[in-house]
Amino acid sequence: MSAQDPTGAAREALTTLAAAVLRIRREYGDTLGVRRLTSDVDRLNEALDQLGDPQPGHRPDVGPDEMVIVPDDPYDESMWADAQSETQHAQ
Repeated sequence: MSAQDPTGAAREALTTLAAAVLRIRREYGDTLGVRRLTSDVDRLNEALDQLGDPQPGHRPDVGPDEMVIVPDDPYDESMWADAQSETQHAQ
């Protein structure tokens, strides 16, 4: 996985975080806070391992080329000239 995809980017960030926690351990020693940080990094790593593939049918965010822009301009009233409303009991 490359760092371009979200999972790869998360793994890269987690590797950086693990290195920072290791430096903290060297400075602070084996304290409760350091052990909790280490445990949190391990838990995040396990969570990334358990992600698996995205859900079937799940779509990532819509790209700019897929967006449809709907203008705020009012519709041309002549477009509705021949239309019948349900309230007029159209058949």
